[in-house]
Amino acid sequence: MQQKEEKIAGHTAKHIAGHTAEHTTERNAEYNDEITTSLQENAARFQKIFSGCADIKMRTMKIGQKQQIACMAAYIEVTGGGAIFEKSLVGRLLNELCHYNEKEVYERLSQNALGLSDVTPFDTFSDAAAGLLTGDTILFIDGYDKALKIPDKGYPSMGISEVNSEKVIRGSNEGFTESVKANTALVRKRIRSPKVKVKEKKIGLRSKTNVDLMYMEDLIYPGVLEEVEKRLDGFEIDGVLDSGIIEQLTEEKWYSPFPQFQTTQRPDRAALAVLEGRIVLLCDNSPVALILPTDLNSFLKTSDDYYNRFGVATFARILRYMAAFFAMTLPGLYLAVTNFHTQILPTPLLLSFWEARIGVPFPVALEVILMEISFELLREAGVRLPGAMGNTIGIVGGLIIGQAAVDANLVSPIVVIVVAFTALCSFSIPNEEFAFSFRILKFYVIVLSAWLGFFGFLIALLTVFIHLSRLESFGIPYLMPFVGADVNDYHDERDSIWRAPLKKMVRRPIYAKRGERIRLRKK
Repeated sequence: MQQKEEKIAGHTAKHIAGHTAEHTTERNAEYNDEITTSLQENAARFQKIFSGCADIKMRTMKIGQKQQIACMAAYIEVTGGGAIFEKSLVGRLLNELCHYNEKEVYERLSQNALGLSDVTPFDTFSDAAAGLLTGDTILFIDGYDKALKIPDKGYPSMGISEVNSEKVIRGSNEGFTESVKANTALVRKRIRSPKVKVKEKKIGLRSKTNVDLMYMEDLIYPGVLEEVEKRLDGFEIDGVLDSGIIEQLTEEKWYSPFPQFQTTQRPDRAALAVLEGRIVLLCDNSPVALILPTDLNSFLKTSDDYYNRFGVATFARILRYMAAFFAMTLPGLYLAVTNFHTQILPTPLLLSFWEARIGVPFPVALEVILMEISFELLREAGVRLPGAMGNTIGIVGGLIIGQAAVDANLVSPIVVIVVAFTALCSFSIPNEEFAFSFRILKFYVIVLSAWLGFFGFLIALLTVFIHLSRLESFGIPYLMPFVGADVNDYHDERDSIWRAPLKKMVRRPIYAKRGERIRLRKK
């Protein structure tokens, strides 16, 4: 089983062995070391804890009357630094300490006589790291054996707006912005662990766009991170203006209609992916994050699936899977039955279909194609028009055109119902890019079904499933957990079409490396 998993993940046992639970325990013990009086030693240890975190800055300064005492301030980039740093409580504290000589500085620190009641001293690096991840500033002073947590504004609101494309009933309403620094802070606000690393890269010969890779150091397979960096370094382009450009340039099978990166504008969804051992790619000037690796099942999940009870989540997922199937197959199935296999229909239903088509001059296939194209035009027009006007055009335009076409005997009412139900199913798919794949394949199924009937319908389904079975995302089969479920002892199936109770979901998905998959334990 282990050999099979290594093959699926595309990594060697050497990568796995270097990151065991025992190693993690050792590193945690290192964080718990007490703070010393040596600033150089404290700074080295603190930098080691947050190594690979491009969003965390550490700034050295001099304090005291003669600027003879060295100190270091550590903070998250969006919560301090620059003018904000100088005007904050940290700046006022440092200015206050510059009025005293060396002896007076240490006396005031030891007696907590700084006049700031909110300043908290820490004795250990673990406490100092936890204080930093709350959005506050940590101050180390040479010759002082404690770290000072200086509260300020914490994580700012940063003009966060609600996500329109991924609405949830229960859960956070925050969405990503167009600032990559703000986006990394939104994820870090939800996972306050020094093991969350941020690797920064600049892509674009002229744009020099900042691209951040966020991941959990002890959960991801190192080979996946290396592969992502290899693909990012494998091309040169003038400018990267959105994460969609990176997605197209780095996907393995560019001809596939199915996306090989999961997209999201929700920080909580990105944080959940990081906790699963996946990588979140954030691009500057883009509110859309890329999640990798991914699979088909991930596109049919929503954030509130984990916030609601398992019965509600399971029912919603069953509806989404049914909607995804009918969004691709319903028009083709209608053509196959009405043109070739009418004998499977009950006589009253068949007579109803025949009566509805009296006077329609077009063949059924042309009728369906015209209505599907008309609906796609309405959808595209609704997207391009301003908000309120777009909604009006989508609803009113569809009703008017559909009713007018039926009254003019251009199409039958049954076709209008089929097209409308197909559109309703496509809107039920949570991910827009994933839904677009079914919108494209729908025409492929229509053509084969109109040509060969039910036999063509089966050929279309078979070719789609063959393609899905050959598709991978960074070594993970696209049809996980429906294939290779035994690799993770069938635990991934508990979060597929049905969502098991949270008490039963004790293991992380296949994305997390072996030996680090337990996420829930009873105390």
